[in-house]
Amino acid sequence: MQRGHLLTEQSLPESQNLDCLDLAALVDLFHQEDQKAVAAVGEVGVEIAAAIAMITESIKHGGRLFYIGAGTSGRLGVLDAAECPPTFCSNPEIIQAILAGGINAMVRSSEALEDRAEDGALAIAQAQITTQDTVMGITAGGTTPYVHGALQAAQAIGAKTIFFACVPSSQVPTNYDLEIRPLVGAEILTGSTRLKSGTATKLVLNTISTGVMVQLGKVYGNRMVDVAITNSKLRDRALRIITDLTSIKIEQANILLERSGNKVKLALLVHWRNLDSAQAEAVLVKHQGNLRAALNSLK
Repeated sequence: MQRGHLLTEQSLPESQNLDCLDLAALVDLFHQEDQKAVAAVGEVGVEIAAAIAMITESIKHGGRLFYIGAGTSGRLGVLDAAECPPTFCSNPEIIQAILAGGINAMVRSSEALEDRAEDGALAIAQAQITTQDTVMGITAGGTTPYVHGALQAAQAIGAKTIFFACVPSSQVPTNYDLEIRPLVGAEILTGSTRLKSGTATKLVLNTISTGVMVQLGKVYGNRMVDVAITNSKLRDRALRIITDLTSIKIEQANILLERSGNKVKLALLVHWRNLDSAQAEAVLVKHQGNLRAALNSLK
């Protein structure tokens, strides 16, 4: 497939003398171009919000989100999925990532595998995708056969499909349920979509996964009240959340946290509504883990 016409493959006039720039000028050029990635993401806010709503609905009805991609795009999906359980104490099954070439492709180039549409379709079958799931294909240039094979297979099953690319629909038209296309423009290093396109991808995935977790009640205010306490840094964060929100001393917060099974959300409900752990747990379960809803029910 010829790809020279794609926006992501164009040459950037401002960087045509990249190898002649002094380091200060080179760094400044990168900084200027990175702003375009941020601006491009800002232009697709409506689509990102729609993706959050779609994915949240899937998960609330027992479905899952699957990111799927190859190369840098796929690796960014793996990174985002991997960060959700420690940040939100979410079930690792809820948000997953499929990378062409598997886990070995995280650290070793496997870009040749992206040309096999049948492998993408096979990955969907192996993941046992259902009509309740959402599959988000990530491909900066928009043409990756592996991603399209996966999305088309998911679509045939009846799963919801989201397509992410950094090229306009006029260049790569699709027929998926939702498209997110931040147009970052030509890369400083021609065709190197790990740069602005990769930045835009990371920004969008950050927003989607965090937005979904907010909708699922994993956040109270701007605090990660479902944080998994798996090391000293996260325990310190949990204690700071409790002390900041309740104004109790660190020693009291530590006791409260231990009595609540190291669950920040439970500890806060116990403290604010004067409940024991079992009572607080029952209220949270009733409200699908949403702390604010649980608190409001006990006014």
